Amino acid sequence: MTEDPGPFNEELERARVAWLYFVGGQTQQEIAQRMNITRLKVNKIIGQLRDSGSVQVTVSLPLSDCVDLAEKVSARYGLVESVVVPDLDDYIEQKRVIGEAAGILASPLIHEHDMGVGIGSGRTLSFAVRALRARPKPESWVVGLTGGVTSGSATNTFEVATAFARILGVECHYLTAPIYCANPESRNAVLLNEELTDVLARTEIADIGLVSCGPLTQDTSLTQIRVVKDHLDTVLRLGAVGEFMGCFLDAQGRPIDHFLNESIIALPPDKLKLKPVSVLVSGGLNKIPVIRAILRAGYVNRLVTNETVARALLQGPR
Repeated sequence: MTEDPGPFNEELERARVAWLYFVGGQTQQEIAQRMNITRLKVNKIIGQLRDSGSVQVTVSLPLSDCVDLAEKVSARYGLVESVVVPDLDDYIEQKRVIGEAAGILASPLIHEHDMGVGIGSGRTLSFAVRALRARPKPESWVVGLTGGVTSGSATNTFEVATAFARILGVECHYLTAPIYCANPESRNAVLLNEELTDVLARTEIADIGLVSCGPLTQDTSLTQIRVVKDHLDTVLRLGAVGEFMGCFLDAQGRPIDHFLNESIIALPPDKLKLKPVSVLVSGGLNKIPVIRAILRAGYVNRLVTNETVARALLQGPR
C-alpha cells in the first residue's frame, strides 16, 4: 500500500474516505484496501474529519468526480438534475445510499409542489424514506403509481407509498389491483370500478413521480408473477431490455408490442414524461440497459444512480 493518493487530490481523498465510512458504512480496513492506502491513514483522516466538524453535514466535502459525472449525464440526456453516488461492493448498501440520495433530492421538490407525490416500487425507493426531510403543503397527498405484486414485502408499491405518506404526514391513495391483468379485456373490466379509476387519475395529476426500474431476470418479484413468467421468453425475444412501472421497454425506450403492455394497472411512461418532476432512482450493472432506454425516451427529468452506471451511460451512442 502507499500513502500517495495517486489520481485523487487531497481534498477528494478526504471526501471519499468520509463518504465510505460515514455514509457507506464500510470499515477502515475495507476503505484502506479499496483506496490503496494504509489503514493508519484512513484512521487519521476520520479523526481529522471528526475534529473539524466536517461530518456534521453529509456532503460538506463534495466528491468532485461524482459531481462531474452527474453534470455530464445530465447534459447528455437533457436532464434537469442528476445525482451520482460512489460505488459500493455490497448490493443492499448500494441500494441504500442511492435511495437516501434520492430522498435528499426529493425533499425540497416535495415542499415546492402541492399536487401530490406519485411513488413507484422497489427496495431502492424504500430507502429514500429515511432521508426525507420535506414539509409538504397541507393539501398534498401520496399515490402509488402501479398496482401491486404478490410478493416483495417492504418493496411493494403499497408499502413504499405508505411509508412515504406516513413520514410526510399526508393521506395515501392506492391502485388496489394487481399490476398485471390476465389480458387487456380483464384490465378494462377492472377499470369499471370508479374508485380505482379515480386513483388512476391521481397518478396522472401528481406533480412529482419517484420511480425505479428493473431488469428482466428470473429473480425479481415482477418476473415471478405468473402471467409474466409464462411470457417472459417472448418478451425478451421482442427486444425488451427491462421494465419501467411494469411496462416492458426496448433499447430505445419504446414499449414492446405485447399484450402484457396493454394489461397493466399503472401510470403509463408517456404520462410520467408530462410531470414537472420525474425522478428515476436506480443503479446496478444489470439495470444499465433499461436505465439508458428510459433516458433515451425522455420519460424522466432527473436521475439518481451510482458511478458505474453513470460512466456506462456516457459511453457509446446516446
